[in-house]
Amino acid sequence: MSTTEYHFQYTDLSLDHQNLQAILGYPGEPLPAPFDGYLKEALVFASKLEDIQAVCRLVGPIQMEPSKGIMVADGQIFNIGKTLCKELKHAEELLFFVCTAGKTISEKAAELLMGEDPAKGYILDQVGIFLTEAAGNRMQQLVREELTSEKKITNRYSPGYCHWEVSDQQKLFSLFQPAPCGVTLTSSLLMNPVKSISGVIGVGRSVSYRDYPCKLCLSDHCMYRKTAS
Repeated sequence: MSTTEYHFQYTDLSLDHQNLQAILGYPGEPLPAPFDGYLKEALVFASKLEDIQAVCRLVGPIQMEPSKGIMVADGQIFNIGKTLCKELKHAEELLFFVCTAGKTISEKAAELLMGEDPAKGYILDQVGIFLTEAAGNRMQQLVREELTSEKKITNRYSPGYCHWEVSDQQKLFSLFQPAPCGVTLTSSLLMNPVKSISGVIGVGRSVSYRDYPCKLCLSDHCMYRKTAS
């Protein structure tokens, strides 16, 4: 496996509705009217999307320098920090990825947020975030299934988290053809469409997978930190 592209339908994804309701402010209980109706509308909209996709590129061999907090892959030096160097230290290869829920939901959510329906826009925006993460989860599942039985994967890590410098987005995107999955970088290194994620997954015989290791991350904006009990 070198570079692989995935195209997902809504039905391919597993959306955690309990976490979604928790983010919307109603953990463990139904949304009240009219927000329950807004959520139903958002999910119907999401079910018709045709531009949910991901692309991965497997790179190796790699070099880790934990004392400096850097890794070297395909001639690029990534300033991932000492924390991620520790998490990826047993990786024999690295799987770089870009994943997106597409421009359709990003643009519609922005339109509603800036228009007369900001509440609907907010809920659609959150659904878009969850779709992106669900697509990332599905991508990981497929990658795990496609690897040989001897190899395992780590969790995925993204620039801007766990002390990984955001400026490395440019280096990460340089590993792909221009606009992978239709995603581009703005001058401030934000992804467009905004409902997109990028990052790396460690691959090897001795790596380990940890579900959302929040203790590694200081981000106040992560949905998993917000919903963690």
